[in-house]
Amino acid sequence: AIDAERIKEAEGHFLQALGILLPHVTFSSDIYRGEPVTSTNKGSIQKFTVKQLLFQGFKEFAAMKGGSSEKDQRTNETIRAKQLLFTDVSDAFYLLMEVREDLKSLHTIERALKDRLKELNEREKLGRSRKSEVVNTEAQLFGVVADIEFVKSRDVLVRQLLEFLVGRPVSEIVDNEAVPPFMRPESDYTSKAAVRPDVVAAKKAWDVYRNGVIVARSGFFPSVSLESNYYAKRTISPTNTEWDAKLNITVPIFQGTETFGVVKSAVSQARQAELTASRTLRLAVQDIRDSYVRFESVLLIYNALKRALSAAEMNYALQKEDYKFNLVNNIDVLDAIQKWQTSKRNYIHSLYEAKRSYWQLLVACGEILAGSQNVAF
Repeated sequence: AIDAERIKEAEGHFLQALGILLPHVTFSSDIYRGEPVTSTNKGSIQKFTVKQLLFQGFKEFAAMKGGSSEKDQRTNETIRAKQLLFTDVSDAFYLLMEVREDLKSLHTIERALKDRLKELNEREKLGRSRKSEVVNTEAQLFGVVADIEFVKSRDVLVRQLLEFLVGRPVSEIVDNEAVPPFMRPESDYTSKAAVRPDVVAAKKAWDVYRNGVIVARSGFFPSVSLESNYYAKRTISPTNTEWDAKLNITVPIFQGTETFGVVKSAVSQARQAELTASRTLRLAVQDIRDSYVRFESVLLIYNALKRALSAAEMNYALQKEDYKFNLVNNIDVLDAIQKWQTSKRNYIHSLYEAKRSYWQLLVACGEILAGSQNVAF
């Protein structure tokens, strides 16, 4: 919202430059009195004055062009601010999804351990299980309960963060986005760096300062203006004049080193803006490459952990079945539950990390606006 207001400020700068080129029309009423008061020492003039600037070293044209570039700069800065805000919101959104899915996973493990504890208590009564097996299972269950309470506190904190970013209360959230099954070549992403809004904004800022050099150099040129008066009332000699006109030509001859200093400062600012634009482009390319590598790595991890989860779930089911026939002991079953729990939580983390990285890559390329999700991948 702040960046959007800067667009209006830039529009104001453009209108200021345009206003210098347009004619200026004023009305004035002057009353003269002198001492002693005589008919020749008093009078009044009421007139319309039109002033038109004819030439000032192309200063106004450069200022208008700079104002237009400044508006483009502010517009692209606003777009980039929306994209970065989108990243913050999507990160918080998927972090909240991760926390809530993690909480569901822990509750599933909690139920499995409670069922396990119930079975062990029954077996203990029959003398088929030892007391240590029950205690060991209880210890693991209490650890899961502690994890549940910790994740609940994270849920509150992350939800508050998301509410702060979107400016409204958040209750239930739904995620319908799938993890992209493939990636395009890196060059397809880095090629978009030159048109990323912050890079374009930096180039427009350079244009603003380059036009500022022209404005500064106009101080070496003469200025030409035309002024015309139309008299609605005139009681001062000559009283029979209805209008007059005046051509003003001002030629700067010597102003010390003031104009040279202004030009040197403007050239330096333009050079800084050029270097800033070059650096912004290089940083954008690096940002895209980093985001690409991060997403590529997270995607590989996600696919591996997805297979690991399937194996852990199958292992738990087999261990649980073998225990009924006394082929394994309780420690083996608890170990299978622990591996299932770890695999499940790691999978959930990698899933939403992959989704966060996906949107971060798109924003790094400048392919998305805040609130828009219809981007082809």
